[in-house]
Amino acid sequence: MQAEAPARRDGRLLGVATAATVLTIVAGWLVVRAGEPVMTAAIVSLGIIAARLVDVSIGVVRTVAIVQGHKGRAFVLAFIEVLVWVLVVSKVILTVQDHPWYAIPYALGFALGNWLGMVVEARMASGHSVVRVFTRRGDEMAATLRDQGITVTVFDGRGRDGPVQMLFIETRRRGSKRVIELARGVDPTCYHVVADIKSTSASAH
Repeated sequence: MQAEAPARRDGRLLGVATAATVLTIVAGWLVVRAGEPVMTAAIVSLGIIAARLVDVSIGVVRTVAIVQGHKGRAFVLAFIEVLVWVLVVSKVILTVQDHPWYAIPYALGFALGNWLGMVVEARMASGHSVVRVFTRRGDEMAATLRDQGITVTVFDGRGRDGPVQMLFIETRRRGSKRVIELARGVDPTCYHVVADIKSTSASAH
């Protein structure tokens, strides 16, 4: 199933690209029908898309910063986001009101902004995560992770089908994928849960 994930992801991206192309063609057709110069319409459309792309992507990253408790980062991003809104996006809205067909690049810019914001945030991957792995090969898995310099705490438990062990691992968010890959290398059937950490007792001091 894991081998199919990249194919599904590429399929979704292809679908987004196809939808964007169709919307662009429709927008161009509407502009020509309205009698507006094609070059002017193209430049304005690109400007609208760029404005929404910047504004919305910053908003997505800011929201994640708030959830994670990064006050300083959220403050800076909020300032930039509102500045872009006041200086650029507010004027874009007036353009859309005067020329309704510009709503298409406006919506496209909004959608792409959400996508870009999620990509940027995933690339940044700031903060820490907790990875919990449930397996019947806990000792072997813990030894493998510790050999890679990863701190692991093992808990014994009992599931429906008998004894089971839970491995508790705190790691940087960008390192959680590697932890999961190592765990599945030992037990491909293990069950894992990943959760972001907002604060810990250590960070409170």
